[in-house]
Amino acid sequence: MLVAAAVCPCPPLLVPEVAAGAASELDAARDACLDALGVLAAARPDLLVVVGPGDEREAGFYPAGARGSFRGVGVGLDVALGDGRDGAPGGRPLPQSLAVGAWLLGRTRWTGAPVEGLVVDTRSGARQCAAAGEDLARRAQRVALLVMGDGSACRTLKAPGYLDERAAAFDRRATEALGSADLDALAALDPGLARELKAAGRAPWQLLGGAARSAGLAGRLLYEDAPYGVGYTVAAWS
Repeated sequence: MLVAAAVCPCPPLLVPEVAAGAASELDAARDACLDALGVLAAARPDLLVVVGPGDEREAGFYPAGARGSFRGVGVGLDVALGDGRDGAPGGRPLPQSLAVGAWLLGRTRWTGAPVEGLVVDTRSGARQCAAAGEDLARRAQRVALLVMGDGSACRTLKAPGYLDERAAAFDRRATEALGSADLDALAALDPGLARELKAAGRAPWQLLGGAARSAGLAGRLLYEDAPYGVGYTVAAWS
């Protein structure tokens, strides 16, 4: 069953080497993510699964040791799920969301449990995501999730999706639900609206809601902001 979860955003800019001179702008978000991972470690799980959004080609499980990099954004930095020793040559590379999660785990020197990855297709419906979460929670006696995903990308004129007046309200509802572990509010997030607002975190968040349905976890909001016009939320469930 699910014993703990950490919710973190997944922009490559979270990695200081990628952000370069602007790295300090996300110091607060980075620190909050590391605090959330501390909650996962304290739960002493048997299995940690890093969950992130992706497209149809990226969807599915990634084994312990799967590798990724930030070379696509111009930085020669490689990462792996766990210690990397079990990675199979020629396996699927980690997509961006899981690569950022793997980087966070490496930053904390994670050794608490075996690590796997799961990419959720951003087109998946709410019920499909919740059902996948229920299945994931049964993978081990004590499961922890590191849930990667951003809110809307339409909070300002300079945001990747330009300004959409609906974005702030969507992010507020999502952040309140994540910060309080409100499973019904998470389930009620509209996939169509999330897609229009480029809120890729919606599918992983609804998977988390399904995984936590019988776990009785409480949530705590650690960070909320919209730098660069994109909604970022960090929360810890335990």
